[in-house]
Amino acid sequence: MFRSVLVANRGEIARRVFATARRLDIETVAVFSEADRDAAHVRDADKAVLIGPAAARDSYLKGDRVIAAAKAAGAEAIHPGYGFLSENAEFAEAVMAAGLIWIGPPPSAIRAMGLKDAAKDLMQKAGVPVTPGYLGEDQSPARLKKEAEAIGFPVLIKAVAGGGGKGMRLVESAEAFDAALASCQREAAASFGDDRVLLETYVTRPRHIEVQVFGDSQGNVVHLFERDCSLQRRHQKVIEEAPAPGMSEEARAAVTDAAVKAAKAVGYVGAGTVEFIADASDGLKGDRIWFMEMNTRLQVEHPVTEMVTGLDLVEWQFRVAAGEPLPLAQDEITLNGHAVEARLYAENPATGFLPSIGRLASFSLPTNVRADSGVDEGDHITSFYDPMIAKLIAHAPTRDQAIADLAEACADVEVWPVKTNAGFLVRCLETPAFIAGSVDTGLIGRDMEALTAPAEPSAEALATAGWAFREAVERRAGETTPWVELKGFRLNADPVTTTRLFHGDKALEVEMPVEPSRFIHVESDEAIVVFEGGEAFTFRDHPPAADGEGGAAGDGAIRAPMPGKVTGLSVKAGDKVTKGQPLLMEAMKMEHALTAPFDGVVADLAAELGAQVSEGTVLVKLDAA
Repeated sequence: MFRSVLVANRGEIARRVFATARRLDIETVAVFSEADRDAAHVRDADKAVLIGPAAARDSYLKGDRVIAAAKAAGAEAIHPGYGFLSENAEFAEAVMAAGLIWIGPPPSAIRAMGLKDAAKDLMQKAGVPVTPGYLGEDQSPARLKKEAEAIGFPVLIKAVAGGGGKGMRLVESAEAFDAALASCQREAAASFGDDRVLLETYVTRPRHIEVQVFGDSQGNVVHLFERDCSLQRRHQKVIEEAPAPGMSEEARAAVTDAAVKAAKAVGYVGAGTVEFIADASDGLKGDRIWFMEMNTRLQVEHPVTEMVTGLDLVEWQFRVAAGEPLPLAQDEITLNGHAVEARLYAENPATGFLPSIGRLASFSLPTNVRADSGVDEGDHITSFYDPMIAKLIAHAPTRDQAIADLAEACADVEVWPVKTNAGFLVRCLETPAFIAGSVDTGLIGRDMEALTAPAEPSAEALATAGWAFREAVERRAGETTPWVELKGFRLNADPVTTTRLFHGDKALEVEMPVEPSRFIHVESDEAIVVFEGGEAFTFRDHPPAADGEGGAAGDGAIRAPMPGKVTGLSVKAGDKVTKGQPLLMEAMKMEHALTAPFDGVVADLAAELGAQVSEGTVLVKLDAA
């Protein structure tokens, strides 16, 4: 075994790899960008090396700097994590050429599986079932239509060079094929300079099934059973679980056998995931599961496999990279119980899942489940990297219990002022169709309105806020103050007091029959934040217009509605403005115009062109005309 390892990554996966390295007494080396100088993964490592500016293209994607850092720190091996350079064959070759141990598959395997069409062709030759379709060179309309009829409608026409949903058409009947083909070819030629297409059968109820495989340099390959990653939003995984619900032994044997064949076909070494699409319209059937692609790295969702097998997949990666054979044979790997994982993101579901950035003034994760976190309280979430901040993984003897435990854990997440998707995750886990195992990749899209509806605080949360405000007022005054009203008298019972609070722009009459215990008091904002159900509810004793909360407040204090960068200014201090006039553009992957709420004069322009701002930052102050 090697004595030291550098992780060419950041955040949660870097910390995850470091945890196994520490247990095996292997020295750890972190690399970091200027934005990550004080990041948690840097604090975790034995050594840390700066590799460039904040942008990933200037730091984490610079393979030569990563290798130089490994040399400078005396690291013997490099683990790429996932994302960034993890599936870059040229980087893998450069690592090995530098005399370092590459903890990953051979570059040849990365290349073979990186070309999707070529990978499907290779899999067909290896006896791995692929989605029924046509990949032929004959692109004449007559041949394509004949192939479509042979496949059976509905079919998908897909541009060979396509991506991002462009050059794709769903065709329901033979009569609609000619027009759809011509339209698809025109779009493909305009978008990619290539009008070639392929045909695939359309799966009406698709499920995303994947198999964890492992190979060693002695030619052995095993599988570690399957995972189900069907609960997705816009093709991004939200909830993952192992094993797949409704998986029969016949279907499991078919899909795991296909995965092992796929790995052997490319001489695979290390951890990899073979992904399949399954037609779940009539349950999971072995002959209705087809190869999609292979991810030649460790997956984000690998912890659910670790929980149901009792194995440390990172340790396996280390041992295989060091030349050791696989620790276990296939018949020694067993399933135990059920595991479910949720990805906790710094994003706001109520605003279309816009990323949320800023300092984590409060960051508390539950203790009843495994929590793999990339940050600690006090850390900053920036706009430079992926917004996933943690993974929560529950393991129980049954699927129902694992789901219930994970839902409870997500409800116990306490993060502020950065917004998270914890409440959204609770709703996903409590969706009746998901609990019943009747899941497909379109479930979230169909129920999006209900899953992202604004949450309302309970009576207990309101009471918590009321008591917190009363204590704050009394603390500032140094004595008990009559700021709450006595609401009637009751025989043989405690009196009920009430007060008025504002949640957003909504005025609430709050009853406080008992003194709750859970709240965080934020003195600087004169606000109370109550955590409940994965949500962070903010209360004030005055309406938001009084302090400028919101994009355009009544007193003229205009705040950033989301984190981002000021990309344009159209006014300066002293300018006269009219109601509705654009004042500046503030953006994070999208532009958002901020406008004057009334006629007035720009009293103060706090924003600077190019500045990164947090959600709620005052950008402009107006005085009424």
